[in-house]
Amino acid sequence: MTALKVLVVDDEPNIRDLLSASLRFAGHQVITSHNGTDAVAKIIDNQPDIVLLDVMLPDVSGFGVTKKIRSMGIETPILFLTARDDTEDKVTGLTVGGDDYVTKPFSLDEIMARISAIMRRTGKDQVAESVIRVGELEMNEDAHEVTVNGQPVDLSPTEYQLLRYLAQNPNRVLTKAQILDHVWEYDFNGEMGIVESYVSYLRKKLDPLSSEPLIVTKRGVGYLLKGPKN
Repeated sequence: MTALKVLVVDDEPNIRDLLSASLRFAGHQVITSHNGTDAVAKIIDNQPDIVLLDVMLPDVSGFGVTKKIRSMGIETPILFLTARDDTEDKVTGLTVGGDDYVTKPFSLDEIMARISAIMRRTGKDQVAESVIRVGELEMNEDAHEVTVNGQPVDLSPTEYQLLRYLAQNPNRVLTKAQILDHVWEYDFNGEMGIVESYVSYLRKKLDPLSSEPLIVTKRGVGYLLKGPKN
């Protein structure tokens, strides 16, 4: 599945945290919300690719949130999370504009599969695949082009793959081992210095064009690409 911006809406912190961690591990950008009013605002402001929406929220129900955004012409796909395996609830969810539903307790594999199916069915997976934007950085996957503040950046294939992995996980610290596994797909016999070298190459090309350094070192841990805070 291509990298997506996912809004997770649930009033139970443990469910939000579990879903968020799993989605980020899969390479997606995650925004969270704990009630319906805040969810509507974040859908408008952040324009996520898909929303995982709990039906039972403390203020406005998930159905109410869906009715609200659909009335505004927002067609963001909605995957309902419901604690009740009730046919009437499922029919209501689909009637108000939801795209699918999953009943708690759910498996993370099922969530991922349903997200993938929704994105294919709605045809939005191609949009998600084409452009990655993180603050001043933009990566056009179709054209294989990178810009910072609108200025083009010429990258080698490996530099591009490294930056792409960082950009798919904004504000998340990635260890050198994770980077080796995802970018080089093998461990260089434990030679972590290759990661340091390529991060240095990227910084020399990106930093002169950005208002502040984009790649941050977390000493003893790894690296992260700075993005807007949600």
